[in-house]
Amino acid sequence: MSEDVVTHHHGYHDNKDAHLRRLKRIEGQARGLQRMVEDDKYCIDILTQVSAMTSALESLALALLDEHISHCVSEAVRHGGGEADAKIAEAMNAITRLVKS
Repeated sequence: MSEDVVTHHHGYHDNKDAHLRRLKRIEGQARGLQRMVEDDKYCIDILTQVSAMTSALESLALALLDEHISHCVSEAVRHGGGEADAKIAEAMNAITRLVKS
């Protein structure tokens, strides 16, 4: 007799490897920034790299937010009720944090 096993995946599951690669690049950028400061590089060059790293993080955050809305929020809305309201509020809070940063 076989049992059906339900596995829950987060919205980013299908892109997990790509997100991990992106995070490793961002980690490399952070180490590069540290080296730039240690090596007394020119301020504007460091700020340029900070901007690049910030953009990379924002891009990742937007991709994760898109996946969350497309998967988690969408699923909750299909089921309706309090879960839908909670997921929408959760997404709005995440958007607010991203906009303020």
